[in-house]
Amino acid sequence: MNIHVYLTHTQPAPWVEALQAALPEHRVGLWTPGAGPADAAVVWAPSQDFLDAQPGLKVIFNTGAGVDALLPLRWPAQSVLVRLEDAGMSVQMAEYVLHALVRHFREFDAYEQDQTQTRWAFRKPRLRSDCPVGVMGLGVLGERVARAVQSLDFPVNGWSRSPKNIPGVRCFSGDAQWGEFLAASRVLVNLLPLTAQTENILNRANLSQLQAGGWLINVARGAHLVDADLLDLLNSGHLAGATLDVFRQEPLPTDHPFWQHPKITVTPHTSARTLRDQTIAQIAAKVRLWCAGTPPAQLPGAIDRQRGY
Repeated sequence: MNIHVYLTHTQPAPWVEALQAALPEHRVGLWTPGAGPADAAVVWAPSQDFLDAQPGLKVIFNTGAGVDALLPLRWPAQSVLVRLEDAGMSVQMAEYVLHALVRHFREFDAYEQDQTQTRWAFRKPRLRSDCPVGVMGLGVLGERVARAVQSLDFPVNGWSRSPKNIPGVRCFSGDAQWGEFLAASRVLVNLLPLTAQTENILNRANLSQLQAGGWLINVARGAHLVDADLLDLLNSGHLAGATLDVFRQEPLPTDHPFWQHPKITVTPHTSARTLRDQTIAQIAAKVRLWCAGTPPAQLPGAIDRQRGY
């Protein structure tokens, strides 16, 4: 089998070498214009030219959990897109969300300000029962985050398109329970895939349904958030703050108001980085399943084109 590698976010040569070592029975190579046909590809944000030049691709392995960069492209008709399910990302995501949650709940940002003014001052302890956390999206990453938050004794709500049952998590699903989920949450964590249905979902109408003094943690995609609506809700006081790791334009432009807003923490899309060794091990395992007879559409992480995830 021929496997092409096309990566735009990192140096691809180490990936080619490691994939070839993990799959010695196959031919793994870096794609260049004019390269011969391939059966499979390992990609991140490939160009349309790449896909057009490989009409025989049967499986496209994405080196991330989000596939929104691929969905607008024209794939070969018979090809199946397969995303990462974890590969070391879920524990990173849980770490990030817990850090943002605890920093807000324990008011560590205020203590840091006190330090700059040599002020020794205590703040009244808050009750976890007054800080229910809502997790949007209960896939592999979302469930790991929900369980991590639950481990610190915060009330946890979860929302997903289809019903889920996670012990200790109050699960909501579908449009009918969307408003109830928001109203039951003070901290909102977004882990939804980006689709036509979820773009701009973090807007004024939805965020204003959170309990007063709410906090937004967005670790999914920047296009989920309507930037101006968030700024208005922060400035009005309905939201206490936000921790943002993803943005509509990345890198975030230096003149964007998020950089200087006192209630916003900005990080450079680093909540869950792709770990090469774990990613290659997962992709190699899926290649072996495919070669052993599993249809591509039944591989773990295969994307439903209609749903977009």
